[in-house]
Amino acid sequence: MKQGKLKDAKDISTLLKEQFADIIEEMLEAELDEELGYTKYDYKNKETSNSRNGKRKKTVMSEYGELDIDVPRDRDSEFEPVVVKKNQTDISGIEDQILGMYAKGMTVRDIQDHIENIYGFEASPALISRITDKILPLVGEWQNRPLESIYCHVIMDAVHYKVRQEGRIINKAAYVAIGTNLDGMKEVLGIWVGENESSKYWLKVITELKNRGVEDILIASIDGLAGFSDAIKAVFPETEVQRCIIHQIRNSTKYLSYKDRKSFCSDLKNVYQASTESEALQQLDLLEDKWRDRYLIAVKSWRNNWEEISAFFKYPPEIRKMIYTTNAIESYNRQLRKVTKSKSVFPTDESLMKMLYLATMDIQKKWTQRYRGWSMILAQLSIHFEDRLQGYDY
Repeated sequence: MKQGKLKDAKDISTLLKEQFADIIEEMLEAELDEELGYTKYDYKNKETSNSRNGKRKKTVMSEYGELDIDVPRDRDSEFEPVVVKKNQTDISGIEDQILGMYAKGMTVRDIQDHIENIYGFEASPALISRITDKILPLVGEWQNRPLESIYCHVIMDAVHYKVRQEGRIINKAAYVAIGTNLDGMKEVLGIWVGENESSKYWLKVITELKNRGVEDILIASIDGLAGFSDAIKAVFPETEVQRCIIHQIRNSTKYLSYKDRKSFCSDLKNVYQASTESEALQQLDLLEDKWRDRYLIAVKSWRNNWEEISAFFKYPPEIRKMIYTTNAIESYNRQLRKVTKSKSVFPTDESLMKMLYLATMDIQKKWTQRYRGWSMILAQLSIHFEDRLQGYDY
């Protein structure tokens, strides 16, 4: 500074960059001193047959951009540096930042601009892809991890995306299962990217859950996909299936004209908000008498699916609130869409899976609390499913 060589922030940054490289090299030399048991030229205290063997050039990425450093070597190749590990080319944390930005749904172009503005170098799309590809083994490990033997409640749903495949853009479904365990904690059990939503693919998903250690699911909440319930029963025959009331309402209202929607929904509310199943059936009779002539198909779907719609009536209000809708997974899906909205088309299944996995890890960080009122819910479940919960520690 006295010599007038530091004129602006760029000059200061250059100086820090040079000093940072010197510090790294000094630390590496100190590590080798510790490894060999003597300092450079201090042969009197040498008690090993191993010795220094020159240096090798290495380029690493740091907060100050690219650095060229000299890494000391030993003759026996036993030296394992800690400050800058073997094969490590990034000491900046930039990889973690790129993964974090990718998890938030930032485009490759946005990530490139951010890295260039902050660190002054261009991160190519290929580099970003290589960095994000490093999580694929973690995705596979997470997707195949062992699960708990019993889940009190599992919600299953699918989110749809466009993916490029063999030169064509096709619709694919990300199948998601969220489970609540005996401790009242929820977790995403897995994500499966496959063909458009079908009961056949759901059977594959549910079978995989069983193969990963799930022995029983007390209650499953699902949408109105044809054959979905059969797929669950094929693997877990004792599972109580609850059709999502919100999905059922949506399916009914799509047949209504706008002028009748408010009145119909008001009458329909008396059905699913009834205190008992018998009261609900009485209200359904009234609904049918009133709207049969205009909207028989809307009412008929409630009749046809009543067994799965009405399952929640046998439980107390606390359990009803938990199972009668798939709101929990709808909230999760909204957060996924928020992250993936910048991608109109994913180039591969793997690119979609990477983003969904990273977003899921971000979302699950907030799932730190047990389900509200869980002690009472578990007490009620232990009565309703006494025979199936015997032997489990809860």
